[in-house]
Amino acid sequence: MKILVTGASGFVGQHLVKLLKQQGVCVVGVGRKLITSDADMFFSVPDFADINAWQKPLEGCDALVHLAARVHVMQEKTVNPLAAFRKVNVDATLNLAKNAAQAGVKRFVFISSIKVNGERTEIAKPFTEDAVVNPQDAYAVSKNEAEQCLLQIAQQTGMEVVIIRPPLIYGAGVKANFASMMRAVKYGLPLPLGNIQNKRSFLYVGNLVSLIAKCIEHPKAANQVFLVSDGYDVSTTELLQACAKASGVKARLFSVPLKLIEMTAAILGKRVAVQRLCGNLQVDISKARNLLGWEPPISVEDGLKATVLRFVGDKDLQEINS
Repeated sequence: MKILVTGASGFVGQHLVKLLKQQGVCVVGVGRKLITSDADMFFSVPDFADINAWQKPLEGCDALVHLAARVHVMQEKTVNPLAAFRKVNVDATLNLAKNAAQAGVKRFVFISSIKVNGERTEIAKPFTEDAVVNPQDAYAVSKNEAEQCLLQIAQQTGMEVVIIRPPLIYGAGVKANFASMMRAVKYGLPLPLGNIQNKRSFLYVGNLVSLIAKCIEHPKAANQVFLVSDGYDVSTTELLQACAKASGVKARLFSVPLKLIEMTAAILGKRVAVQRLCGNLQVDISKARNLLGWEPPISVEDGLKATVLRFVGDKDLQEINS
């Protein structure tokens, strides 16, 4: 089998390429810049909307995993964010899918986002694939529109489409907010998050690529949408304590009423960030379990340990283990 992976040089892409290679798959990697990669072949495609860029990369490919995207950013500086997201996440994806169908690709696996479902849930009322979508920002709108375009192409061409909506992903090499949180725990910064009783679904990158690999080949995955997580939800407080344990340090958490945290965040212009950190967001992965027979192969505890091993570095590990 020959698989094309866009975004192969990215956080998830590197993990996926390694897994597919371990499974004996021939992997074609694509990125905006030419890099050294574990893929059998790697192509640089600076503009994914270029209709002439895909003939060589797609040649002989059985399936395609589309990871590349304009990702969600906390501080958007573009004058028209929705137009910017649509250019990359909708128009370029549509162009790629049409080229893939013409090249004879049998299955197109699209990595979307749980933000298509919405920003938050009530405790014990998780998102499901059948729920009405509720994208609330430009990034989520673009991902939802891309999903709809891909399903239309599937109907028109017969190329099978699989859509996967992950929540926040962590693992070796993670950056942004998750890395900032781990850094704060590692260096013993006191955090006012000692009694946050929310529930959130997270996703270790190893579990995500496991599901992607399953969706590439499983016949029942065709033209389906799947939600994915580690299968075990935690509160923000529990997550910080687990990160501290994996790092070999003590979490320095103290309790502050959530209302006070939210009020302070609003004054500092961090209201949205605190809502994401302290709010509820749960997903139900029963469909992947029941339809595909898939289970997350890596526990939250082991996923965090693997993340910490890369994050703290060899010098810090020697201190932790001494």
